[in-house]
Amino acid sequence: MSTAATPPDGDAGPRHGPLRGIAGAVLRSTQGRVVLGLLVAWLVYQGWLSAAAPGKIVGEFPADRERLAVLVTLPFPPERFHVLVFQRFGRVSGTDGNTVEVRGVPRTELVRLVRPYWVSRVEPLKQP
Repeated sequence: MSTAATPPDGDAGPRHGPLRGIAGAVLRSTQGRVVLGLLVAWLVYQGWLSAAAPGKIVGEFPADRERLAVLVTLPFPPERFHVLVFQRFGRVSGTDGNTVEVRGVPRTELVRLVRPYWVSRVEPLKQP
């Protein structure tokens, strides 16, 4: 007879949760590693967009206004797609070269406005 303790019947040792089994299957699979790598790359890219956004805001915006008039500069002439994106934030009142005038942008949405990689900078629109 053995003096070593033996686990009771049906218990072969420490149990692992279902997530550990799924994670192991994903990491053993080439497709799983590719999908996991793409997910990590997408998360890093989204983090970079969020970190870079506040640095694109240039100039002093009026502190007493909740809605702002801004001048959005792109590295290229804006197309219809870009104007439609900016219309989600306010009223597009015109374009000039590589810039788009957007009025009525909520102050709370300013960082979301500059988040796309194709926005170079945002500054207050000079009112006459």
